[in-house]
Amino acid sequence: MSSLHPRAGRRCHNAVNPLHSTVYFSPDYAKELAGIGVEDTRAAYFAGRAAALGAVGPGTVTATFYNFSHELIARHLPAVWDTASPAAVLDARMRAVDATLRRLLGDAVTSPEMAEAARLALRATEACSRPARPLYAAHADLPVPEEPHLAFWHAATLLREHRGDGHLTALLSAGLDPLEALVSHTATGKGMSPRWILASRGWRRTDWEAASDRLRERGLLDADGELTEAGTALRADLEEHTDRLDLAPYEHLGVPGVERLTELGRGFLMAAAAAGAFPDDLTGRG
Repeated sequence: MSSLHPRAGRRCHNAVNPLHSTVYFSPDYAKELAGIGVEDTRAAYFAGRAAALGAVGPGTVTATFYNFSHELIARHLPAVWDTASPAAVLDARMRAVDATLRRLLGDAVTSPEMAEAARLALRATEACSRPARPLYAAHADLPVPEEPHLAFWHAATLLREHRGDGHLTALLSAGLDPLEALVSHTATGKGMSPRWILASRGWRRTDWEAASDRLRERGLLDADGELTEAGTALRADLEEHTDRLDLAPYEHLGVPGVERLTELGRGFLMAAAAAGAFPDDLTGRG
């Protein structure tokens, strides 16, 4: 039996993962990708997150990213690889990470706490597994950067994609298609706002409403777009399923290590958020 609290891994993920995500909202990322010829912001996102997989086409990205419109992805892939190779994209992404974290965290990037966080997060990744986790596996084949803040970001990426790949298994088990997953997550009050989803994921408002209707037919969403008791239970079961699939790295790190990594991650996250890392209207139901 694990001595970890059942949700300890999730709490640690929620503290560490957002620091990974800062790069995709960063002007440094747009600048670096534009510098190698990728000027469209959505093409830049797809290229940056998929580059570890190689010069893949839209099918692979639709499968591994899950909640984006295939038509949107196909507008940018595989064409983006004619502009910039995956290796060039990965180099540009790492330059953007360096600039972003230095801007958001200042001297903390060279602090003993950052080095400690990198060590703990990398130790946790030792227990991640490749089978059936394509985005994690692709990133696990990349070298670990030497500088602690970049190593921490790399480890956060591995932990993020490991949990994310498992989460897709849980979504399929729950019978939630990409938009139903987004609608139900937003209804919890923790997901991205519909405005951000529709602007970034390539879906139309009519697609959103159709997914909402399907959830209502299943008794998961009420007439006002709120989760029903059954919908709340399904989302809770979904997260617990994801927790079980993502337990190994946190068991490997151990209770003290998980608690310390969570504490350090929260500190960096609060500093980054205070420095304007995320849009004010990113989450919510509006």
